[in-house]
Amino acid sequence: MGAERYRPPLFSVAPMMEWTDKHYRTVARIISKHAWLYTEMLAAETIVYQQGNLDRFLAFPSEQHPIVLQIGGNNLDNIAKATQLANAYGFDEINLNCGCPSAKVAGHGCFGARLMLDPKFVGEAMSVIAANTDVPVSVKCRIGVDDHDSYNELCDFIYKVSSLSPTKHFIIHSRKALLNGISPADNRRIPPLKYEYYYALLRDFPDLRFTINGGIDCVDEVNAALREGAHGVMVGRAAYNNLWNTLAHVDSAVYGEPSSGLTRRQVLEQYQVYGDAVLGTYGNNRPNMRELIRPLSGFFYSEPGNSLWKRKADAAFLNKNITTVKSFFEETLVVIPDAVLDSPVAELPSGRKDLFANVRGLLPPPYETRTEEVVAYAQS
Repeated sequence: MGAERYRPPLFSVAPMMEWTDKHYRTVARIISKHAWLYTEMLAAETIVYQQGNLDRFLAFPSEQHPIVLQIGGNNLDNIAKATQLANAYGFDEINLNCGCPSAKVAGHGCFGARLMLDPKFVGEAMSVIAANTDVPVSVKCRIGVDDHDSYNELCDFIYKVSSLSPTKHFIIHSRKALLNGISPADNRRIPPLKYEYYYALLRDFPDLRFTINGGIDCVDEVNAALREGAHGVMVGRAAYNNLWNTLAHVDSAVYGEPSSGLTRRQVLEQYQVYGDAVLGTYGNNRPNMRELIRPLSGFFYSEPGNSLWKRKADAAFLNKNITTVKSFFEETLVVIPDAVLDSPVAELPSGRKDLFANVRGLLPPPYETRTEEVVAYAQS
């Protein structure tokens, strides 16, 4: 498809394992037409070894553009094959995961955040991806790993990868990764945010594009980052846990489009058509009702009836008479007030005013290339 067909990725939803699946992306796209969406991370090996079942992993409705495929892996042959197989599905960009600290990922050989310790391999992997696709490529990484967390070490990684490959876009999670066995949740909480590293990268690598990620919880904070000069902002759990109040503001507040006036009821009516069309189509009762409703867990966040709706939903999952998404909604939405279902999104919630306070005064000294000589990528 090509990224140039769409509005720039000022706002994107982070790839999140078991969260940003096809069903979540469907409801997200109903709400926002311009947000960039990412797949869950898919291991290159999964793509290669599931060639007979690729639609389940890679197919998506055309309405989900712009969409980025995130892959993970540490085997160049499998990364190349996975890229080739993914081409037929028309993703708008392919991203390599160099930031996931999960033991399931980072602990599996050299995978996820551990790849930051081997920028030469990452450069080779990005060259392999680029050689096997016609769409842009990007890297998602942390600002460091364990004790390798200085600004110069981050710059060495960026410099090597961008010199050894055609990678021009980096998504920077502004925390380092701790690979000592703590949970992914703690890796999003314990390492401090260092937004100054991100903004220093803008200064020191003016020919590259950087998206900021980590700790940004609402659209007001997205706009604060953009006003400070960020090229783009990636939001993770807030776009899932507070789905409506986050995504319903993106097109108007970030992209300057007129408000659509969309209501929650209208979103659910469109999603119901999708849900009933795909229910059970993978075989073995997949996707099932629970999988289709899961992306809506944050749809009524902080609204009257939210807790009761979740209890009704849990009971409905066990009700054998509820066999369609339509009947599920008929059974459960009675507890949500009409005023919640039929009102357009409320005013833009205020974010933290000090999130980027004095970030320019905290910038580390400019990067001076101290890495060994690298051979620059020659684009044919």
